[in-house]
Amino acid sequence: MDNYIVSARKYRPMSFDSVVGQHALTTTLKNAIASEHLAHAYLFCGPRGVGKTTCARIFAKTINCMNRQPDGEACNECESCKSFNEQRSYNIIELDAASNNGVEDIKILMEQTRIPPQVGKYKVFIIDEVHMLSQAAFNAFLKTLEEPPAHVIFILATTEKQKILPTILSRCQVYDFKRMEIQDIVTHLQQVAQQEGYTTETAALNVIAEKADGGMRDALSIFDQVASFSQGNITYATTIANLNVLDYNYYFRITEYFLANKITDTLLTLNDIINRGFDMGYFITGLAQHFRNMLVARDPQTISLIEASKEIQQQYLEQAQKCKSNFIIQAMKLLNNCDLNYKQSKNKRLLVELTLIEVAQAAQDDGESAGRGPAKTLKPIFKLTGVKTPVSANTKAVDKTAPMRTQATSATTMTNKAPVNTGGSSAKVRGFSITGVAIKLQRDNGENAKTTAPQQTGTTDGTIHRVNKPLDGGRLAMVWTSYAKTLPQQETAMAKRLIDLESNLTIIDSDHFEVVANNPAVADQLKQYKPAIEQYLRDNLDNVNITMNVRMREAEEKKRAYSRQEQFMNMCGINPSLKKLRDVLNLDLS
Repeated sequence: MDNYIVSARKYRPMSFDSVVGQHALTTTLKNAIASEHLAHAYLFCGPRGVGKTTCARIFAKTINCMNRQPDGEACNECESCKSFNEQRSYNIIELDAASNNGVEDIKILMEQTRIPPQVGKYKVFIIDEVHMLSQAAFNAFLKTLEEPPAHVIFILATTEKQKILPTILSRCQVYDFKRMEIQDIVTHLQQVAQQEGYTTETAALNVIAEKADGGMRDALSIFDQVASFSQGNITYATTIANLNVLDYNYYFRITEYFLANKITDTLLTLNDIINRGFDMGYFITGLAQHFRNMLVARDPQTISLIEASKEIQQQYLEQAQKCKSNFIIQAMKLLNNCDLNYKQSKNKRLLVELTLIEVAQAAQDDGESAGRGPAKTLKPIFKLTGVKTPVSANTKAVDKTAPMRTQATSATTMTNKAPVNTGGSSAKVRGFSITGVAIKLQRDNGENAKTTAPQQTGTTDGTIHRVNKPLDGGRLAMVWTSYAKTLPQQETAMAKRLIDLESNLTIIDSDHFEVVANNPAVADQLKQYKPAIEQYLRDNLDNVNITMNVRMREAEEKKRAYSRQEQFMNMCGINPSLKKLRDVLNLDLS
C-alpha cells in the first residue's frame, strides 16, 4: 500500500501560476527573474500557511533553471530542476531558525556561502522563522547579509515582521503576503476534491475556509480531517458536526426571537447551545459577528464584505430588511460589552442571559435612539399564562371620600400585574391595578415630562407629587465621577477628563452648578456632553431641574495650593460631620 501523503504536501504548488491568492507577489517575482533584476536578500512575511516558504522554493528553483519557459516558469526537466524536485539539490539550503538560532549556526551558514554552486547560477539560502534568531545571531548575520558573494541569495521568511531588527529590514526587499480570501480557498478545495474523487457541498467548503482563517495549509488539513470523517462525502451537516462549528441557523433563529420578543425561546436556545458543548463566549462572539453581517447586508453594495456563500449572503439580506439599523447598532454594542466583560465575570451564564434579554428589549424599542442607549420603556419579558384580572373602567376614578385606612387595606390586595396605561394621549401615565384603588403617577406636559421622577410624596387623593432635592456638593461630586465611569471604552479620554474636572464643580443654587474648563477644547466637549450629563444627574440626584453651566477659566484665575485650614473647610462643606467631630473632640490642625 502506498504511503498516505496529506493534501497540504501532496498539492503544494510547484510553479508560480499554481500559487493561490498571491497573484501580485508572484507576478513581481516572475518579472524580476525575467529581467535579471535580482536582489541579494528578500524577506517574505505574512500569516501562517499563505505560501511564504512555497514561493521561496519556487523562486530558488526558477532562478537556477537552465531552460526557463517563455512565461517565466521553471522547466522541471533540467538537472537543476530535477535535483530540486527530488530534494537532492546542493544549491538550495533551508535553515530552520527556530531550532538553529545561535551565533554558531550563523557562522556555519556563512562558511557555506563561500562555496560556489555546482549546478546552476545561484546558491540560495532559505531561512524560515527568521524572527527566532537571537540578538547575537542577528548581529553576526548583518555583514554577510549586506554584502554576500555574487552567487548567494538569501530568502528570509517570518510570521512576525515586527520582531525583525530594522537593520535587517533595510538590507532586504520586503514582500508582504496577504491572508487567503475565502473564495480562493473554496475554489482550490474544489479542485483538490475533484482530483481525490470526493463529493462536496459549497456550504461545507465555506465552513472549512472560514475555520482556516485565511491559511491554505490549515484549510487543507481541515479538509483531510472532514474527508476522513465523512468518507469522502463532504456535506454541510457532517462538516459542522466534525468541526463542532455553531450552525448559522442558530444565529438566524435567535434574531427572529429577538424581533418577536420571545425571551423564553431565546433562553431555551442558549441552553441547547450550551448542552452541545459550545462555549458561551464563542457564542457571543459569533452572534456579534452575525449582527455585523446584517448591518453590512442592509446595503446591497456592501454585501460582498460578508465572507460566506451566496446562499448565506441572501439569508442575511432578507433578515436585515426586517431589522431597524438602530436595533442592529444597539445589539452590536450590547454584545461587544458582554464580550469585553465575559472573562472577568464570575457568573458568565447570567451575564450572557442578561445581554440576550437586553438585546430583545432593544428590538422592541420604537424610539429613534440611533443606538446611543437602551430602550427607555421595557416590554414584558415573560408572558404569564393564568387567570387574567380585568381592569374595569371604574378603577380610573378614586373615591376621595374614602378614609386612608380603607385605601391602605385595599393596597394589600394588589394583584401581580404589569403596569397599565391610565393616562391621556399627551401625558404618559403609568398605573397599577389595585382592588378598589388606582394609584397613578401624573407627568407634566412640559419640558420635564421626559425625565425620571425624583423623590415622591403621596396625598389623600392618590396623586403623587415630586420633591426636588437641593444640590449637595458631596453627592454631586460622587455622581459626576459615576457618570464618567459609565462612558464606553472608546471614550476613555473624556472619562478621565471629567474625573479631573471634579474639583472644578461649584454649586450656584439648589438647582444650578457650574464647571470651569481650563481651555476652549474642554469647554466645547463639555457642551457636547451637557444634555447627557444633566439627564444622568437629574436621574441620580432626584432633581429634575438640575442645570449645568460651562465657563472658561479667566486669565486672572490661577490655581494655587490650598492651606490645611482651607482643605479642612472644603471637606467640612462636603461632610459637615467633620466639623462636629472636631468640636466634640476639641481637635486642632497641626
